[in-house]
Amino acid sequence: MSTPTTPAKAPYPVEAWVVREPELDLDRLAITESVFALSNGHIGLRGNLDEGDPHGLPGSYLSSYYESRPLPYAESAYGNPEDGQTVVNVTDGKLFRVLVDDEPFDVRYGELERHERVLDLRAGTLHREVEWVTPAGQRVRIRSTRLVSFTHRSIVAIRHEVEAVDQPLRVIVQSELVANETVPVADDDPRVAAAMESPLESEEHFGDTTRAHLVHITKGSRQRMASAMDHHVHGPDGTEVSTEAHADWARTTVGCRLEPGESLVITKYVSYGWSSQRTVPALRDQVAAALTSAAQEGWDSMLEAQRAYLDAFWETADVVVEGDDEVQQAVRFALFHVLQAGARAERRAIAAKGLTGPGYDGHAFWDTEMFVLPVLSYVHPDAASDALLWRYSTLDLARERAQQLGLAGAAFAWRTIRGQECSAYWPAGTAAFHVNADVVDALVRYVHATGDEAFERDVATEVLVEVARLWMSLGHHDRHGAFRIQGVTGPDEYSALADDNVYTNLMAQRSLRAAAVVAQRHREVATRLAVTDDEIAAWETAADLVLVAFNDELGVHEQATGFSDLAPWDFERHHDYPLLLSEPYGELYRRQVVKQADLVLALHWRGDAFTPVEKARAFAYYEPITVRDSSLSACTQAVVAAEVGHLELAHEYLAEAALMDLRNLAHNTKDGLHIASLAGTWLGLVAGFGGLRDHDGRLTFAPALPHGITRLSFSLLWRGSRLTVSAEPARTTYAVADGDEPVTLGHAGQQVTIAPGEPVTLANRHVEPLTPVPTQPPGREPYRR
Repeated sequence: MSTPTTPAKAPYPVEAWVVREPELDLDRLAITESVFALSNGHIGLRGNLDEGDPHGLPGSYLSSYYESRPLPYAESAYGNPEDGQTVVNVTDGKLFRVLVDDEPFDVRYGELERHERVLDLRAGTLHREVEWVTPAGQRVRIRSTRLVSFTHRSIVAIRHEVEAVDQPLRVIVQSELVANETVPVADDDPRVAAAMESPLESEEHFGDTTRAHLVHITKGSRQRMASAMDHHVHGPDGTEVSTEAHADWARTTVGCRLEPGESLVITKYVSYGWSSQRTVPALRDQVAAALTSAAQEGWDSMLEAQRAYLDAFWETADVVVEGDDEVQQAVRFALFHVLQAGARAERRAIAAKGLTGPGYDGHAFWDTEMFVLPVLSYVHPDAASDALLWRYSTLDLARERAQQLGLAGAAFAWRTIRGQECSAYWPAGTAAFHVNADVVDALVRYVHATGDEAFERDVATEVLVEVARLWMSLGHHDRHGAFRIQGVTGPDEYSALADDNVYTNLMAQRSLRAAAVVAQRHREVATRLAVTDDEIAAWETAADLVLVAFNDELGVHEQATGFSDLAPWDFERHHDYPLLLSEPYGELYRRQVVKQADLVLALHWRGDAFTPVEKARAFAYYEPITVRDSSLSACTQAVVAAEVGHLELAHEYLAEAALMDLRNLAHNTKDGLHIASLAGTWLGLVAGFGGLRDHDGRLTFAPALPHGITRLSFSLLWRGSRLTVSAEPARTTYAVADGDEPVTLGHAGQQVTIAPGEPVTLANRHVEPLTPVPTQPPGREPYRR
């Protein structure tokens, strides 16, 4: 398999605010369907061609709408999750089939003289322009603009225009809703394939003139969904419109005759809704009302509202990168898709692929809390709050899972849609207890960033208490008094069931201390949860005595106890990446080989627990054995490389994270975008070259730029104020752009208070690397442009 370091063709011109495909490449169709996906966090549409065929992978999704399926096991065992959850391709409302004098428009036939698609990151639209000559020699021009509304949560709007160019044409346009499209099932288990074949069961269908609706329910999970469409048609005199509906499809047909220069313009509104509790009439009425609301606003107003929403977002979220135009385009592309993944999710999970594809079955992982939510907490805190409220809504399920595992407190799912654990491989899933500390970390970071005391009291405190109880039952004090957490899997899934994983232990330490703080601050909540003073004291003692593995001989922290005593990996003989597809897991577990940043991840998120010398030595030790068989790794390596002074290496890792999907570096963008890696682009720039850290609610920066970036500027929201940071090679300027309150921060070890309207410019501090630039495993050098 190719590696992320393989140079990839740049399929899109480098432009500041758009991603443009100047010509159609059928071999890349599935990839571009992910890149051009539109979503608002509730509805997601892959960037399929309007006419449906050809396609790479058709896809329309609703957040957390899934089908149940059996999890395969060779042998049964107590504690194994029994059921999986898989995102469902719901009713497709994107479809427009065009016939020109009875010849279907299909890019594979006739002559495609022009084909361009543009994803506009400020307008929030996907625009397409086509000039096609039929096999019979008739020329037609087709334009379409598609949006998934940020302001109307349930609405997709599409404008579709067909123009006769140089001769009269008879045109038929068929606008459709289609359920149970055939999609490939990426699983060899025939039970899974059976569960996912035609998962939607029809309950009601109706069509009349320009409107139609379909109501379906999943066969296993019994989740009900409704979809509806309406059309506004503008065509020449004599244009005819009719609609028909059947169990799995509805079609509005528009027919007319166009003279040269004349156009048929159809504006289509599609609405979606789903529930596991509402009745057929309730959902039918819900989607009908959403259609009426959208039609009342109209196409032009919806475009304006979409632009206004994004203007407000970009005012805070935009990152300006001068000197590297590719990364400039990539970070805006990344932030746009991070926004799309969570903007209107509203207390439902943000999946690893967002709503851009079916990869990972549509599951959410710990990626959300440790990569996506740090970004949203600073640039779109409402979306971060909703994602955290989703985790909170699964707390009872987490309590049940902990009880099933013989533990106290709550054990959150490592991979899930609804909240139940869905990983069939328990060494990587159930044993990855760090997800619980990650949830706590995201909660605490959000509260520190926003100052939302009510959220801390009403939501965070209960979670922190239950997770603290988990750590106390999972860990123990050894005969020397050290608090140890053994038999766990850290972020590095090539080192399963390890003892005292440093990342897990340090994150658990922060979790225990945070729980003690909030339990004392919110005594009424603690009393309701039966928290005692002795219990709080036990948390504090365990936190103080957490074992952090360190090899005195090497002078370096160990990823887990005994890690540095494992046999080295023979990279000369075994370098067919990703290793998990070519090597037995047991062999990986016995060797010093790291799938993704683990100890290095601790250097970032728990940097307050390490000295500068320890960070430099640890980074130098783990770089040559980290193979980056996960897209989560590059951004963390960028952040830490920048901190220890290897700025050019950090720049290379940043580019890899930023271009993961725009260049298809992992060769699986077809299954959906890597939302955490996209969020990692922001982290690589802001936490890497901007030096942002927020340990225990103290905001600090240490800007340092590589040679290829001449200026880096960004904003973030901090307790009601918008702080702007503009870093140049020698100096950095801080200002409070919005808000009445001053912001106190640290800059290169110096504390300063920034008052509104009074920018402050400070000199940057140069960090001299303490170690030589480290090497990487053979074939795993960072992506080099």
